Amino acid sequence: MGVLNATPDSFSDGGRYLDEHSARARVDELLAHGADIIDIGGESTRPGSAPVPAHEQIRRTLPAIDYAVARNAVVSIDTTSPQVAQTAIDHGASIVNDVSCLRDGPELARVAARAGASLVIMHAREPMSSMPGFSICPDDAYGDVVADVAREWLAAARVALEVGMPRDDLFLDPGLGFNKNARHSNELVARLDELVALGFGVVVGPSRKSFLAAEIKTDPSRRLGGTIAACLACAAHGASVLRVHDVIDVRQALSVARATGMLPARPTFPEVAHVV
Repeated sequence: MGVLNATPDSFSDGGRYLDEHSARARVDELLAHGADIIDIGGESTRPGSAPVPAHEQIRRTLPAIDYAVARNAVVSIDTTSPQVAQTAIDHGASIVNDVSCLRDGPELARVAARAGASLVIMHAREPMSSMPGFSICPDDAYGDVVADVAREWLAAARVALEVGMPRDDLFLDPGLGFNKNARHSNELVARLDELVALGFGVVVGPSRKSFLAAEIKTDPSRRLGGTIAACLACAAHGASVLRVHDVIDVRQALSVARATGMLPARPTFPEVAHVV
């Protein structure tokens, strides 16, 4: 899953893909580099980011969505807004990527279920605007971070299932870095197989995040090595989808890991297979 942030303030690439020309070029680049899914968002999820009205998210993302769909790409809309999700689906998106853990209720899941779209629910406890900083979270915020994430995520999943979301179209994202410190995120990666065992496809987004730089402080542009290491670990523990900025580099690492027997054959994301 390749990232396209049509935002001025995302933590890693804010402002790079705001205009239609650069957004189209990013779509072309992601597809050329081997992205299976293009995840398009118009609202930053960095700590402290302000909510973006639905109409503005739509204005930012629609040109990229239309272009990606015209290129026969599988498109995911990264939003917590039912209105934005519905508009994206009407324009050809087939996946809704929710970073709120359905905090505002079932309507986003209802939109996805009605349209036959897949829904990725990411674990998070608070809005992005309430997060104090990158990987800043008390160590004792979780008793057992994997068990707590599983329990809280399953509560959100039940909400989605109750409004008609098919189980096979529902995906778990542990929310690395969201209301979690570096130790929490690393433990989620190391024990990802326990979340996979819940029986849902697992989507993980470690790309360029601050927990990768806990030992050696770097800015997001210098975290490719950590991103690749985290992606290989997630794949080894059963992740179905990796959400990344640097598609070609991660694909290359995965290819070598599979060729050398470090990883098993590539998993399949059911909704992508269906759409394609």
